[in-house]
Amino acid sequence: MVVLNKIYTRTGDKGDTALVDGTRVPKFNARVEAYGTADELNAVLGIARLHADEDMAASLSRIQNDLFDLGADLGRPDMEKDSEAGYPVLRMVAAQTDRLEAEIDAMNARLEPLRSFVLPGGSALAAHLHQCRTVARRAERRAVELASVEDVNEHAVRYLNRLSDWFFVASRIANDDGRADVLWVPGANR
Repeated sequence: MVVLNKIYTRTGDKGDTALVDGTRVPKFNARVEAYGTADELNAVLGIARLHADEDMAASLSRIQNDLFDLGADLGRPDMEKDSEAGYPVLRMVAAQTDRLEAEIDAMNARLEPLRSFVLPGGSALAAHLHQCRTVARRAERRAVELASVEDVNEHAVRYLNRLSDWFFVASRIANDDGRADVLWVPGANR
């Protein structure tokens, strides 16, 4: 159980922060960038939820919880020391990506195939989901960059990769099952 009775600690006033295992690193550390971008995605997703119907809001809520799991995972270095933590360490698992894939397949079955790229827009929800998609792609880039220099749970990267796909397909659902998609017209303004 998390208990937050004091919001500020002053421990980061000099530009460093603590990772989940207590290690202090600069706030611009690649690991902090990775989990910070996942946190940013969660905030953007909260705005998207304001426009969602009950079913979509439930899916977005599950993803928001996954993103907290992801932040906990990315915020804890050295997976080899997980067993030394003295408590169960929260890591992303394959089942979370599997759930996204099943949801993508179910949503995509409702849609006509695309014959053009889709411009972000249409409904307010679709526009916000496109923003979620782009922030998810940035979070994935940050996680991959981190993985190039430190250990990162492969399920975390896989989840982020699939999540941006989920947001894309969900944006089409939010656009009246793709009927209100705004399609790219190459060279339209020449």
